[in-house]
Amino acid sequence: MRYTTDEHGVLNNYAVEPAMYYSEYPSPAQQQRYLFQAAIAVLLVATSVFVALSAS
Repeated sequence: MRYTTDEHGVLNNYAVEPAMYYSEYPSPAQQQRYLFQAAIAVLLVATSVFVALSAS
């Protein structure tokens, strides 16, 4: 654990930072999956709005 001590003996703890890495561009299969998930999300939200408007 990383820490520092000041002149009064008070400890100051620091979190250990994780290693950084660059993300990779999604493959065509992943892009298709994201498109499918977006379509389902839009359909769900549109259905919820339609039901809310029709019930009021």
